Amino acid sequence: MFPRLLLLFTLVPIAELALLIQTGRWIGLWPTLALVVSTGIIGAGLASREGLRAWHSVQRELWEGRMPGRSLLDGLSVFVGGALLLTPGLMTDAFGFALLLRPTRRWLQNRVIKRIGGVVMERGRVEFSASTGRREATDRSPSQSGRPAGREIDQPGSD
Repeated sequence: MFPRLLLLFTLVPIAELALLIQTGRWIGLWPTLALVVSTGIIGAGLASREGLRAWHSVQRELWEGRMPGRSLLDGLSVFVGGALLLTPGLMTDAFGFALLLRPTRRWLQNRVIKRIGGVVMERGRVEFSASTGRREATDRSPSQSGRPAGREIDQPGSD
């Protein structure tokens, strides 16, 4: 994983710089700068609109009692697309716009889901873990009543 990230963070900026230099030679310095700035402005507006749409979709699905899987994936895609649009460069802008526009975002999401699904089917399980970075001391042994030890919350009317 580390070698891939190292390649990503070294080769992509070099390719972006080479493309910007070549674009500057083709159309000139000021049009190239205007292109980079305008994609950032347009992308920020699009990311804001699509991000709010994804947020409202997540809230609506939670309100309806459904798990907001696709809506969360939309929100993540919009976030990554917006971040890519903040970085100067034409390749990252193209990929960022692809993540912000709904048809291409769905296509990319389906490709990722198929790839991850293949890994899940191959390994046979999915594991999620979260860590707060610190160990919490909890007594997980059953108490004398047979229930796990811990703080009990009294509910009204259960006296």
